[in-house]
Amino acid sequence: MDKAQLAAVLRAARARITPADVGLPAGSRRQVPGLRREEVAQLAGLGIDYVVRLEQGRGPVPSAQVLGALARALRLGDDDRSTLFRLAGSAPPAAVRVPTLVPASTQGLLDRITGLPALVLSAKSDVLAWNPLAAALLGDFSASPPARRNLIRQRFLNAGSGGVTVDSGADSDAAADCAGCLRTAQARYPADPDLARLIADLRAGSTTFDRLWRAGRSGRQRSTSITIVHPGLGRLTLDCEVLLVPEVDQSLLVYSAAPGTPGASALELLRVTGLQRFGTAPDGAGLSGDGGEERRGRGVRWGV
Repeated sequence: MDKAQLAAVLRAARARITPADVGLPAGSRRQVPGLRREEVAQLAGLGIDYVVRLEQGRGPVPSAQVLGALARALRLGDDDRSTLFRLAGSAPPAAVRVPTLVPASTQGLLDRITGLPALVLSAKSDVLAWNPLAAALLGDFSASPPARRNLIRQRFLNAGSGGVTVDSGADSDAAADCAGCLRTAQARYPADPDLARLIADLRAGSTTFDRLWRAGRSGRQRSTSITIVHPGLGRLTLDCEVLLVPEVDQSLLVYSAAPGTPGASALELLRVTGLQRFGTAPDGAGLSGDGGEERRGRGVRWGV
């Protein structure tokens, strides 16, 4: 517990909040910016002496319940709340469910990636948004219900759309990272029922995944190479670059290949045959189909 920094954060947060922000009358004799200590104590359901001691850096170690009450009283955002907990020597409270809402800025970036397959993944590798080339490469995700739009499920259970599969044995490190990614997600979101169901399905349906899961390694999504077995292009190996979106615990994946490689030739062919298959107009002005697309320039997304 860093008592001095915790006290400084509490004082600064109290000074930023006005009585009107929390539904209290301002009064005519207010001599301090923001809230009074007794008002913070009232809002948090704590004793005034306890709040005074914390702000003076001489209080006891507050419990998680006390920290939560102070964060609510001071209207702290997620980042400031996490800082408050860490300064008090406690782990920040975990979110209940894996975030699935794609930020507008991330969606806009995806829309502008028109020459390479790209998609957005959640912390448990659910496919949340994708461009037409990603659908041409990995299958039409809109043909599957949202719960089954998952790259790890596709990798280990051969559950891709349109006959597309991922060779789970081509890169043992990448396969281990998949299991480690889900273990990391489970630690962050232990109460997410969809995550628990995904892990159970993978362990029951894949001996390879079950073995990797029992190894107990944590991991994360990272840039690597991936081998895809495509019904029209055959077996191809691509580079997969991972760009993190930390505020929502998501990742933007972009598939590419070095010039002159078989993978680069396959992607070039995909830009022609794949885009025709998914109805992109020759000038890239729009998309057609019955998969619930949202037209937006040359990009496309399907809600989850």
